[in-house]
Amino acid sequence: MTTSKKSLRTCNKGHKYYKSSDCPTCPICEKERKPDNGFLSLLSAPARRALENNGITSLQQLSNFSEDEILQFHGMGPT
Repeated sequence: MTTSKKSLRTCNKGHKYYKSSDCPTCPICEKERKPDNGFLSLLSAPARRALENNGITSLQQLSNFSEDEILQFHGMGPT
């Protein structure tokens, strides 16, 4: 099993975190942004951001899209 090298990063808010991918998202900021209730609170951060980036913040808005359309959003997977 190979291990990936993690680098220390600092976000705009000053949070320090280690990450091995090129993703610029601060996990601390992402945890602070997570809703406490509603359907978005049940999703992973990438899936939640994918919906939010496409203007979807409610189940009613989500129902206007087909499954195939949703799967095309960056960050959305089959699960």
